[in-house]
Amino acid sequence: MTTAAVTHNEKHRGHYRFRHAARMEWIKLRTLRSVGWALLIALAGMIGIGIAAGVNTRNPRGDVTNNILAGGALGSLVFAVLGALVMTSEYSSGTIRATLTAIPRRPLVLAAKASVFAVVALAAGELVTFAGFLAGTRFLRASVPHPALSQPTVLRAVALSGAYLCLIGLTGLALGAIIRHGAAAVAVVVAGLFVAPLAGLARTGAGKFMPELIYANSLVATQPVQGFTVSPWTGLGIIAAYTAVLLAVGGWLLASRDA
Repeated sequence: MTTAAVTHNEKHRGHYRFRHAARMEWIKLRTLRSVGWALLIALAGMIGIGIAAGVNTRNPRGDVTNNILAGGALGSLVFAVLGALVMTSEYSSGTIRATLTAIPRRPLVLAAKASVFAVVALAAGELVTFAGFLAGTRFLRASVPHPALSQPTVLRAVALSGAYLCLIGLTGLALGAIIRHGAAAVAVVVAGLFVAPLAGLARTGAGKFMPELIYANSLVATQPVQGFTVSPWTGLGIIAAYTAVLLAVGGWLLASRDA
């Protein structure tokens, strides 16, 4: 290869910056059919469960906000699976090779993919959470206190719920980068979020550091979950730290392994 060819090739590769990679990832995310269906399922599920919780809430001294936001369990599952599929779909289709050929800086690829997905997931997470909350409050009985977004603790619980869905989606994406197989990544996500707490780990000292239990604590507006000593904001920071570590591991493996 001549010096001129090498120089041209280096310039061509150096042309790609974060904004170019992000634009490519946005196009891919927009054309992935599972994204629209997953967000529609999350929206319908959050609204449906919110309404059902509103109708069945009878205790005037209970945490009504927590009850209405119970659909977040379904939402977290949907977002986690979606994040895993957004990453692993490129491996199953083989397009990851074309992506890495176009942008040889592999950590940049994962950073762009995670950033684009995070923006979409945060907007969608807040949308489905606020929609579920507003729908649920409309079906509360007259004898039950009606929480309002003008109450700081209620607004915090609803907003953190949407942010949590975004972080869980990013966790799924990070596991997809680490595992590279859709079904296996989804299985690990489901096991970590739901099976582990049900298997008895929730009753141990590590329970307060498990994502789903931290999420449950962040939803409270009037009374904290028994056994929790960290604030909802601290809990969200813990989950964000989990996500950051997994993304770092995924970026390192993406850079060190063959596509």
